[in-house]
Amino acid sequence: MSALMPTYARLPVTFSHGEGVYLFDTEGRRYLDGISGIAVNGLGHNHPSVTAAIQDQAGKLVHTSNLYGVGPQEALAERLTEISGMERCFFGNSGAEANEAAIKIARLHGHNRGVEKPTIIVLEGAFHGRTLATLSATGNRQIQAGFEPLVSGFVRAPRNDLEAIRQIAANNPDVVAFLAEPIQGEGGVNPLDEDYLRGVREICDAQGWLMMLDEVQTGNGRTGTWFAYQGMGFIPDLVTTAKGLGNGVPIGACLARGEAANTFGPGHHGSTYGGNPLVCAAALAVVEAINGEDILANVERMSALIRDTISADPAAAPRIKDIRGRGLMLGFQLDRDCPELVKAALDAGLLINVTAGNTVRLLPPLIISEDEARELAQGVANLIAGL
Repeated sequence: MSALMPTYARLPVTFSHGEGVYLFDTEGRRYLDGISGIAVNGLGHNHPSVTAAIQDQAGKLVHTSNLYGVGPQEALAERLTEISGMERCFFGNSGAEANEAAIKIARLHGHNRGVEKPTIIVLEGAFHGRTLATLSATGNRQIQAGFEPLVSGFVRAPRNDLEAIRQIAANNPDVVAFLAEPIQGEGGVNPLDEDYLRGVREICDAQGWLMMLDEVQTGNGRTGTWFAYQGMGFIPDLVTTAKGLGNGVPIGACLARGEAANTFGPGHHGSTYGGNPLVCAAALAVVEAINGEDILANVERMSALIRDTISADPAAAPRIKDIRGRGLMLGFQLDRDCPELVKAALDAGLLINVTAGNTVRLLPPLIISEDEARELAQGVANLIAGL
């Protein structure tokens, strides 16, 4: 019996090392990583500059706590605020922690405005984390069950329904913020319409709400832009990210501008490990690699190649009901539930994911080449055809 708590239904494989888009198990077998540690290893495995940055920083200083200045943290915050259009940054260790910080900012923002019970609008099908507050904000009863009482202060709305947001605005004076993923990952790779998000921005402006975007999964180049909202014609008040920011080291960031950037003061929030020298050095290397290696353009090219290859396969195409997503965050909704494909893919030397029961989710490394993208796409097409 394992000494680990059985919180994961683990597949029967253990990896020993990785190189680029490939992982190798303890028996020496190679696998093409089409899930990137759930959108984490955007630069693949053993990326030279990230590895060098970690090694160099580990030889100097790993941790001091946030009682003191942290040079790499300051540098990383400067780069991320510049990229995102935000003004200030708080660092934690995960996406859930970044979202917790956002929720706390929204509540304090509300209390500062005299709202006794600040409420945040969240969406059906959302996933924001597994801490009690982020679990409560999540729109999935299956993962909430058994952990009641949930945290109050959230009101749920249907996805892409602007009239529902207007009705909430008209009937709930306690609302202080809106929180959503631009593309719902765990919910089945469901993008929010750009017109919907622009409409939400207008309502937030009119109501004095904070518009908060959870880009834990969509950030750091995953969708072909640094953040999914970029190019949509608006900017949120607050954006959270994690996953691909550290390429495997645990880091999360809550970025804010305007009033949201000035809500927290000393003592309002904190993290012992958050933004320590080691993780920030790694994340700085990630930022520079994405900016300097034509990564974002590659994401767009490989996205089109994977979509086209799978959808053109004559045996797989009839079973695909919808293709959703953007960049290298793709969901292929099938005409039936397909959880067995995860194990079948493993046996075929591919790592994929199935979410929402019937959607094959692909999140390959952003550095994937044309040959590797074709290998992944054809492998997935063969799996779908074999259902």
